[in-house]
Amino acid sequence: MMTDGRGQAAMVCTAVPTTVLPYHPGFDLANLASPVYYSAIKGICCLPMEFPSAPNRLGRLPDRPGQPGHTLPFRAETGGTRMASSENEVLNRRGPDLSGKILTLGELVAMAEEEGMPLSRLVVVEAMAREEKGFNEILSQAMGQFQHNLRATEIGLTWGKSFLLGSVGSDLARQGEKVLTDDLFIDRALVYTLATEVGNHEVGLRPCAGTGDSCPYSGLIKALMGASYSEEQVALAAALILKVGSIFRAGKRTTGCNMEGYGAGAAATAAALTDLRGGSARQVANAIVLALSPTIAVPCTPRVMVSGLCATHIGAAILVGNLASKLVLKSSLPVEVDVDVMLAMAARVHVEAASVVTSLNLEYLGPYFRKKPQIESFVDEEVRKSEQEQSERIVQQAREEVRALLTASRPLTQLLGDVVIGGSSIAVGSPTNMARICHAMVSGRIQKIEVELTSDLFARRAINMPAILMAAIYGARTDDMETYRRLFELPEIKGIQVKVSRVDIPEVQRIRIHASERCAMVDARNRGGGRVALVAAEPSLEEAIAAAGRLGIQIVD
Repeated sequence: MMTDGRGQAAMVCTAVPTTVLPYHPGFDLANLASPVYYSAIKGICCLPMEFPSAPNRLGRLPDRPGQPGHTLPFRAETGGTRMASSENEVLNRRGPDLSGKILTLGELVAMAEEEGMPLSRLVVVEAMAREEKGFNEILSQAMGQFQHNLRATEIGLTWGKSFLLGSVGSDLARQGEKVLTDDLFIDRALVYTLATEVGNHEVGLRPCAGTGDSCPYSGLIKALMGASYSEEQVALAAALILKVGSIFRAGKRTTGCNMEGYGAGAAATAAALTDLRGGSARQVANAIVLALSPTIAVPCTPRVMVSGLCATHIGAAILVGNLASKLVLKSSLPVEVDVDVMLAMAARVHVEAASVVTSLNLEYLGPYFRKKPQIESFVDEEVRKSEQEQSERIVQQAREEVRALLTASRPLTQLLGDVVIGGSSIAVGSPTNMARICHAMVSGRIQKIEVELTSDLFARRAINMPAILMAAIYGARTDDMETYRRLFELPEIKGIQVKVSRVDIPEVQRIRIHASERCAMVDARNRGGGRVALVAAEPSLEEAIAAAGRLGIQIVD
């Protein structure tokens, strides 16, 4: 054992050199051939836990689906990296395009596909063209940017303590292998990511979009360095992480983990792992799209001041990124959204949602913000008293709000709603049940059906209109798969005039059925779980409520 200079014990593993390297913006990739130098980068303060090394796969990426594996440029142990001819050829052929104008990530993906080159390598070639630097120099400086952050990781693994996350890094590190997940590599990345955030609160981090995304970036890179990938493969991954991160750095304009620890971290993790696993540039783009999807509009900063919550954000970046990568590489899951569209939407939503989300976060979580007595002494006593009263009020307010939710719920043994076809209970189930109620109030031959849907329901008309129409014409239930599939083959619909329109009012779903004997209309609001909020109806709201009761449809406020 040794102390950290403050009298606190630090764990030292003598198997790993503890050389402390002078800080500089980059390091020579050729020096990575030196076990001492590379070990020093891998474990500057040393690893408090040792994992068994995986079989050596230096110089070869895993096979792509349906394609043989491709060999990386050979690196002699004494002579650094030899640049492959493919990079030279692409630089000569595409140099003007790469340096002449800024290419989007989607455009780089298309170029990489045309060249048959991994996206990480094209990212390096682009940097070579734009910065007028060599292949090794780009890789060296890409890795060099993480040098301080990797030191912070080691601090978090050993003696570091965060005022928000405690000693979570060293707590997990002391427990050895597979502490958080049975996947050894992902477990390392998770532990290292959390340790980096602890280190951040001790010595700070070099930020990308912020210090938040620097945590999964550094955690993933450290995990890669301890795995079976070559130094060059790790450096290529670092370059791709930085490329993806650069978009989020420019897009981060306000508070929001969607453009930092969670969103940026998940996207970069998905990109790096997919590329390392032999995925094509298109597969890398698809993995980014999948990883970004659950992070859109997720808030950040107000919650960062609350103990513990940040851990699941930055940890989820690793888990979601890995899941997205595996889904793309191991399944035929369709991903049709262009990566630039997803990135642009994430940046736009980040700005638009921040004011609303932040104010709500402050209202509910403000009382839980960590405070320091030394700072609180500078704040007026009346302000401190007001905050304390708000803290007491918010707990009671939250209890009543949750009580109201439970009051509106069904009994435990009857909780789940009826089966809903089409893939969404809110987009399909609720408007379908609205149409069932309307159908129950008409009589005679149906001549015309008019449907009005709020913008998000209108956008999903491909899945909800068949269900709405089958309910309006036949009174079909939400689980009638046969009618849903065959609707447009049935004779009745051919004689009915149908019109569907968009309404730019949230939650609105309306239907009017014109029939030879009796017409009906239902004006409702969309609710999850196939539930319906009735606003108005013809012939009457009372008749609509009674029809819903007979049909077993849950009516809510």
